[in-house]
Amino acid sequence: MNSPSKRQLIGLVASNKMNHTVIVRVESVKVHPKYHKRYKVFKKYPAHVDSDPKEFAIGDKVVIEESKPYSKTVFWRVIEKVNR
Repeated sequence: MNSPSKRQLIGLVASNKMNHTVIVRVESVKVHPKYHKRYKVFKKYPAHVDSDPKEFAIGDKVVIEESKPYSKTVFWRVIEKVNR
């Protein structure tokens, strides 16, 4: 049985101080229900890195994908680095 494709998000690396984990800050735009004004909301996702996490500098644009749990809080993994 085929499983549905995994979610992918694009965000900026906010921290790379952990071993094999980076924190990715993802931005989304919401609309206020009453005033219909658009505003930005940010959420941080810890993401697993297979290689050295120091290759991702703070501010790099990356693509993360849902995956198996790597630890108590890490459920995403870095797929690729997008040009800055």
